[in-house]
Amino acid sequence: MKKLSQDLKKFLLEGQVFPAHPLALNEDRTLDEASQRRLTRYYMESGAGGVAVAVHSTQFEIRDPNINLFKIVLELAAEEIEKVNLDRPFLKIAGICGPTEQALEEAEIAAKLGYHIGLLSMGGLQGWTEEAILDRVRKVAQVIPVFGFYLQPSVGGRIFSYKFWQEFVEIEGVEAIKCASFNRYQTLDVMRALASSSRIDDVAMYTGNDDNIVADLLTTYDFQVDGTTKTVEFRGGLLGHWAVWTRKAVDLLSQVKQAKASKDYHHLNALLSKGIKVTDSNAAFFDPAHDFHGCIPGIHEVLRRQGLLKGIWCLNPDEVLSEGQADEISRIYASYPELNDDAFVKAFLSKDNI
Repeated sequence: MKKLSQDLKKFLLEGQVFPAHPLALNEDRTLDEASQRRLTRYYMESGAGGVAVAVHSTQFEIRDPNINLFKIVLELAAEEIEKVNLDRPFLKIAGICGPTEQALEEAEIAAKLGYHIGLLSMGGLQGWTEEAILDRVRKVAQVIPVFGFYLQPSVGGRIFSYKFWQEFVEIEGVEAIKCASFNRYQTLDVMRALASSSRIDDVAMYTGNDDNIVADLLTTYDFQVDGTTKTVEFRGGLLGHWAVWTRKAVDLLSQVKQAKASKDYHHLNALLSKGIKVTDSNAAFFDPAHDFHGCIPGIHEVLRRQGLLKGIWCLNPDEVLSEGQADEISRIYASYPELNDDAFVKAFLSKDNI
């Protein structure tokens, strides 16, 4: 059973900002290696605690044999991270998906490239029993520590029972769970399962609920377990939303931690109001108005405006901004200028050497 080192485990439990790494392409949809590497450097410079590569934001088509970019994008990010002598930990997270055989193959590749943990998607397994999926998790955990992933049904995930999560959190190789159910009831299932488990202090909960980021981070979840109050909370986030304006995301998580520690209720209330602005921004980036069709191009568009990407091209030519989405992003920029990190990016680009 693979486990994180004690230092990395402590770092994970402290709560970090983990951006979901996009894929930089040229206009002919070939890999833009220079921009891909630069994005990784931007996330390190921003103060993120790590980066998730080969995940949804990196586009699942990288696994297509005709495209064959899965290993390449993992290698590029790992190389850039190793080049920089950071004075802090930086977690390398690899996206892993597919049936058991594919998931094990991807886990092996990630482990050989020095990735610390695998974000194990459970999407696309609608016909599987819950027990079969749990068995898949156990097998992958033998190869690489597991970052569980509760993915919302609207983008390929499925709903799991409370009993499933009870068993999931007890798997020794599970180090963290990203909850991206986009649903408060389903989020509660995972939190209650962890609170009732023997590993309440061992599994780090991370929000992936891009529609509820700040509220998730501010909330403590109290449950009665055998006559005792057990408390769990989201430690940080692993988010596609945090692939942009990352420096401000790092500041936000720091503010949340300070407000919770000091019980500064005025600050807590102000953060909740800020959270509404963040959710409004996410609606523009992720395009829920069109069933999330423009979620990847939306992230690309922000990075393009900042000069971090040359364009918004995706491997799938049908993935483009939805009608009116560019205008929505412009509205967000005008309405909430305090949320963007354009000045930071400008300074980063002025000194970054490709």
